[in-house]
Amino acid sequence: MVTLTKAEEKIMKLLWELEKGFIKDIIAQMPDPKPPYNSVSTIVRVLVKKEIVGFNKYGGTYEYYPLISKEEYRKSQLGSLVKGYFNNSLSQVVNFFSENKNVKIEEVNEAIKMLEELKKKKQ
Repeated sequence: MVTLTKAEEKIMKLLWELEKGFIKDIIAQMPDPKPPYNSVSTIVRVLVKKEIVGFNKYGGTYEYYPLISKEEYRKSQLGSLVKGYFNNSLSQVVNFFSENKNVKIEEVNEAIKMLEELKKKKQ
């Protein structure tokens, strides 16, 4: 799976929400000030080349749609992050977040619950 630039990710998030759409539909979902049509079109064409986005052609107009799900991309990126920065170690990830002083106790309790459930499944 390829890594997307921040601009490409912004477009993909909008396409995942829309499920399919024309460039004008993507731009309509963007906050003001809206980027130029040609800029968005260029990024979408790059995503097509990366085989992340597909299209249907209607005359001279193109309707775009994601070829991968948000979940597939998220799994891929998180997996790369854990592998690259935490030696593929869940305990290193947990340690990293445990050192973060902004973690809420509710989140810690939820994480413990999830880890307990995972432990039960693995036994």
